[in-house]
Amino acid sequence: MNGRKLWFVGIGGSGLSAYAQLARAWGAEVGGWDRVRTPYLEPLADVRVEISDEPVVPDGWEAVVSSAYPSVPGLRRSEFLRELVAARPAIAVSGSHGKGTTAALIAYALRETGRDPAWLIGAPVPQLGSNAGFGDGHLVVEADESDRTAFALQPAIAVVTNIELDHHSEYASEAELRDAFEQWLASVPQVVRDAPPYDGELALPGDYNRRNAGAALAALELVGVSRSEAAPALARFTGTGRRFEVHESRRRTVIDDYGHHPSEVAAVIQGARERFPGAAVRVLFQPHLYSRTRHLAAEFADALAAADDVTVTDIYPAREQPVPGVTGKLIVDALSDRGVLAGWTPTVEQGAARLDRRGRAGDVLIVLGAGDVDRAVGMLGA
Repeated sequence: MNGRKLWFVGIGGSGLSAYAQLARAWGAEVGGWDRVRTPYLEPLADVRVEISDEPVVPDGWEAVVSSAYPSVPGLRRSEFLRELVAARPAIAVSGSHGKGTTAALIAYALRETGRDPAWLIGAPVPQLGSNAGFGDGHLVVEADESDRTAFALQPAIAVVTNIELDHHSEYASEAELRDAFEQWLASVPQVVRDAPPYDGELALPGDYNRRNAGAALAALELVGVSRSEAAPALARFTGTGRRFEVHESRRRTVIDDYGHHPSEVAAVIQGARERFPGAAVRVLFQPHLYSRTRHLAAEFADALAAADDVTVTDIYPAREQPVPGVTGKLIVDALSDRGVLAGWTPTVEQGAARLDRRGRAGDVLIVLGAGDVDRAVGMLGA
């Protein structure tokens, strides 16, 4: 990286902000552009960042471009990540759900056992201090399948948490997604998949976290970390940002979670039941993407029906354009078909107000979704 001037288009995102930090640590001069300032820019406070409505790439800089800006010329983020992964032995963690938590578990255990890892994870990890780390050991990478970034990588070890169709605008079917994984894994020297759930002590609740920890342990064993050595670190790990992030108050508990697929929604509700037995569980859910909501409205209703009270906002569009007739109300209607009377509150503010009104002392309030619904946590006084 020495001597390169790298300009990250979308530098405020969880992924490119981490890439920029690692590139700087490895000797590059870095800067970037984004529409708004985000918390991910805090570790890059001393670098040049342009904030404007449209992408900017100054003369003399090599652009590394987020997948959110396909019309901007430059090195795609998958191509740049491939460079980083090729620079040293790497562990790439992919899958439809749990890849961020699993990657963070691996990186944390490697650090706690003295292996000095580097890492790139698409979420804040409080116990690691950042979504990027710069040690001299293995590079641990959260590898995204949503835009096929994972399949451009050539790591020493690939970890697959699970495979389930989640990105309907990218893959025509689950069969196509599985085929993409199979082709990728055929070229990786060591693969972890279908690992048994971890049966040791964990701070993280839920069956899904036991599966995440099982996959992490299998990867750790491949790089020489024994179960007995890894177990204390796995037991101390408290999670990533917006993954079962618990905010306690005197009256009630608020859980903030990024879950945005029916399987994730069901897992978070199950985890809340396990962690807080006997408490009423009330959910505020913001659907993410028109394509996902259109295809999975019935499955979302099945998952949300496990809560005691449900409020649904309108869809967070992210990179998609509106689809006529597709709103969050599709999920509310599907819940009604199952005999569940859910609240339809198009805005996050309305949803938070409904949840606040209905919440009682001792309740567990879950804020769920991958958009901007996390704003509701502050509105709920947690």
